Amino acid sequence: MSAKSDYLEKRVLDHFLGTSSTSAPSNVYLSLHTANPTDDASGTELSGNGYSRQVITFNAAHATNGTATNSSVEEFTASGGNFGTVTHFGIWDASSSGNMLYYGALTASKTIADGDTLRFAADSITITEA
Repeated sequence: MSAKSDYLEKRVLDHFLGTSSTSAPSNVYLSLHTANPTDDASGTELSGNGYSRQVITFNAAHATNGTATNSSVEEFTASGGNFGTVTHFGIWDASSSGNMLYYGALTASKTIADGDTLRFAADSITITEA
């Protein structure tokens, strides 16, 4: 399950209703959060202890069900300290700062201690447009 950020909602509306155009980012990045980022990207993203957003790639959108899934495996390893309890993810247009595009809750919260790795298998993140 995913939700679209306020930023992306406006960009899509403006683009497809002809009031302005936009282009796709060259890369999109997966982020981890300890709280729901919500539509305005206000949730708490991880920082420190070896954390950084990871480039993520997606399969083409499904022809009829309005979904796209990640095609790459993504890993985050805590190094030098704990990440804490990860509850949500985000998809961004930049490796830092930038604009959040989509966000969603993990199926189950994950507590990541120093040295632990959180791994997302291919096809495990679903972005939905419905």
